[in-house]
Amino acid sequence: MPLDAINTASAREKSIRHGHPSTLHLWWARRPLAACRAVLFGQLVDDPSSWPDLFPTEADQDNERQRLFRIIEDLVKWKNSNDEKVINAARLEIGRSVARNRKADGVGDTRDGDVLADGVKPGVVNAYLAEVAPPVHDPFAGGGSIPLEAQRLGLRAIASDLNPVAVLINKALIEIPPKFAGMSPINPESRKKAGMRNWTGAQGLADDVRYYGKWMRDEAFKRIGHLYPPVTVTEEMTEGRPDLVPYVGKELTVIAWLWARTVASPNPAVGGAHVPLVSSWWLSRKRGKETWVKPVIDTDTNSWCFQTVHGSPPDVGALQYGTRAGRAQDFRCILTNTPIPRSYIQTEGKKGRLGSRLMAVAAAGTRSRVYITPTADMERHALSSEQDASVRESRETFLSGALPSRAMVTGGVCSAYGLSSWGQLFTSRQLRSLIVLADLVDETRRRVLADAQQTDLSLGERLDVGGSDALAYADAVAVFLGLTVSRQTNYASTLCAWSSHPKDELPKQVFMRQALAMTWDYAETNLFSSSGGNFDKVLMYTSRALASVPASGGGEATQGDSALFDEARQSVRTVVSTDPPYYDNIGYSELSDYFYVWLRHSLKRVLPSLFGTLLTPKQKELVATPARFAGGQKQADDFFENGLHAAFQNMIRTHDGAYVFTVFYAFKQTEVTIRGAGDVQVASTGWETMLSGLLGAGWEVVGTWPVRTELVAALKKSVSALASSIVLACRKRPANAPAITRTDFRRLLRQELPRAIKALQKGNIAPVDMAQASIGPGMAIFSRHSRVVEADGLPMTVRTALQMINEALDEYLAEQTGEFGPDTRFAVTWFE
Repeated sequence: MPLDAINTASAREKSIRHGHPSTLHLWWARRPLAACRAVLFGQLVDDPSSWPDLFPTEADQDNERQRLFRIIEDLVKWKNSNDEKVINAARLEIGRSVARNRKADGVGDTRDGDVLADGVKPGVVNAYLAEVAPPVHDPFAGGGSIPLEAQRLGLRAIASDLNPVAVLINKALIEIPPKFAGMSPINPESRKKAGMRNWTGAQGLADDVRYYGKWMRDEAFKRIGHLYPPVTVTEEMTEGRPDLVPYVGKELTVIAWLWARTVASPNPAVGGAHVPLVSSWWLSRKRGKETWVKPVIDTDTNSWCFQTVHGSPPDVGALQYGTRAGRAQDFRCILTNTPIPRSYIQTEGKKGRLGSRLMAVAAAGTRSRVYITPTADMERHALSSEQDASVRESRETFLSGALPSRAMVTGGVCSAYGLSSWGQLFTSRQLRSLIVLADLVDETRRRVLADAQQTDLSLGERLDVGGSDALAYADAVAVFLGLTVSRQTNYASTLCAWSSHPKDELPKQVFMRQALAMTWDYAETNLFSSSGGNFDKVLMYTSRALASVPASGGGEATQGDSALFDEARQSVRTVVSTDPPYYDNIGYSELSDYFYVWLRHSLKRVLPSLFGTLLTPKQKELVATPARFAGGQKQADDFFENGLHAAFQNMIRTHDGAYVFTVFYAFKQTEVTIRGAGDVQVASTGWETMLSGLLGAGWEVVGTWPVRTELVAALKKSVSALASSIVLACRKRPANAPAITRTDFRRLLRQELPRAIKALQKGNIAPVDMAQASIGPGMAIFSRHSRVVEADGLPMTVRTALQMINEALDEYLAEQTGEFGPDTRFAVTWFE
């Protein structure tokens, strides 16, 4: 595989936003589409050496291989994602491989000959792939990258997942768009322009989502626009602020209200006065337009207020940390300088004693942000929704579910500070606005239905239960509007921080990482502004992402437990490619409840079977979380390994053996065991449990592709972040596979691993990923044998095999650096 081209395209893709399918809705640990596309192509297209009749010499085989590489190099480029010429070239190679194998197996017919004929038309190939080629199944579909790319390559796609949010995302990517492919939009605005445009793929559906989403936004503004008033700049505000003089008398649209959480000072001398918990005083760090917040303290009354200051600050370092005591979650009292430890804040938070104060208002100026000192009236208006009946009801009903504990979410969670339910993550104004938008989804659906009934539709069945074509279309539009509202919550929560970076100056999303992290000073976005995080921009992402999906072939997304065998699928032979759960790295169900509660509220009438539970399923989710099990870590490990074993067994029962089975895995957690002086053994629990399930189910590793799937930037720059997924290509292990001894295994590692490591280094594998990448070729040796026998006659465990692979890797790398000077050896070791 041309890994350099795949890695370059995969890493670049992480920075693409507009039109990328991943921007439809957030999901964690998505694999890049380029990597999935390339792996599926490599999985389905034979190496030229498989056909010596066609390519008899090594030179012939290499020439053909290079031709296929050029197809892959074009295929993985983002700009070619929907280029028919590039996509059709890839589909033709897949069709040819399928046809050759069918003929060789004696099951071919005239359709195979048609695909193998010179000058075959793309339409013939597309029909062949959709009807004859085996479908691609991903039983851990998650964000849908693999099924989507299977569909882009002309294959039928089957996506299944236990999590209803993931299932909905997959329905929106691969199941719904093909139902309405090539259809013109039905909205009145576009119908007036009938005949002016040729609508392809899901563009018509995307245009309707845009139109009806805009109607929904405008209708919401009529109902709650008064909650987001503009700011009028007065002469009084310009005192000490010459930057505000050009705006006197003008109404400025607010971008965000910036709040600071508060807590009672632990110093009894101030009588319980609340003080701010601020992570940074910066509002804007743009050169020449620096703006920051200054606390103005009245020691006589033990009170304080915030003042917005424009200009170069006297102490940049003090601004960076706000009232924090260094980098930790400890703070200091601005009245007395008394330390405020994290434990104290947690105790006060759990007693419901944290407050909040409006710190600044960010408004839209002329080609720049304008920051204004808040008034008491601004704060009162912002809190005016607190007594709204719908706000109280939502907190008591569908948002009353408990947030996960720290034991459930590895990336951190705010529940330690007293934010114990989903409703507590939103201001009253945010809740009022989101409820109106969520309720408008069903109202908009009825409007779409009325317009659709006036249009000639012949679209198949309704999404969830039998119904009319018009109703099916109305439901489809509602799904995308529901996803838009759900995505909006990612920018409308008290967990949204404010970015003072010169290139941003806007609210950050909640899920900057896989956590519900606590924010001390947060940004309350104006959903009706024209800046980052507003509803118009979120809707734009939805419609552009929808317009970019293939919307071709068959697609099916279902909810299911991968550890349970689906008898209905037993007769369907599929090509399996999947990205299984990463041990305990991500609590998908816990995190996805943040979105699920809103999706259920807006879409339970459209997809009642998918949103039948109050929260996402937890008990059967394949994660090794000790807090879910009375037996602790051991029981969690057993549950994870046994569940993966059952899932991999189910895959082996339905997988088409003519093709390899591929597994994406990106896991870095490493445990070091010190047994004595100089005896250090390294293994990875995540890899151990995954591989134990994989090999125990009867698979053997036959190839490894290290694909650089992560863009190491922003938050990841400060840590030794994993950059690559290791793609394991597997086949069913033969029943007559031989057994070997521990000594044989060590000898084979020393013989074969160096060649594999050289190939990995040639493919520019990141040093931080070398230990993970070496697992593949090492496990290829281990797994091709029925067992590796220890000296006591017992079979070697996967953990021991991993330790031996790491030892062999260390030995080889030490040999490589043996001729270097001591300073260079130290530098290489430290860097690794």
